[in-house]
Amino acid sequence: MRGQSVSFRFDGDASIGTESPQTKFARGDELATKSPSKGGGKGLAAEVQPSSDLAAIVGDKPIPRSEVTKRVWDYIKEKGLQDKENRRMINADDKLRVIFGGKNQVSMFEMTALVNKHLKA
Repeated sequence: MRGQSVSFRFDGDASIGTESPQTKFARGDELATKSPSKGGGKGLAAEVQPSSDLAAIVGDKPIPRSEVTKRVWDYIKEKGLQDKENRRMINADDKLRVIFGGKNQVSMFEMTALVNKHLKA
């Protein structure tokens, strides 16, 4: 296309289809009519109830799955339970051993599945 000129015709209405969803929301259109959902959510945002065993680590109030994972990792780091040689492995203390089904060591991937068994939607 080098050397060729390209021209555009302006119809005078540049606003068609150019509004962002945020503009519609701020203006009060259809998106603004939806009320924000209260609590819960889906997936990682869904609040879950920890079992009494898991509550000893993450607390006994319903919290999102993402927060459960964060609190378990905070506990592991605080107690220095991540294996020094193989960082993918978690060494269980007395509280985690109950969560891990009696195992002394689990991988971080296995840990997620074992923790999920102690959550009720």
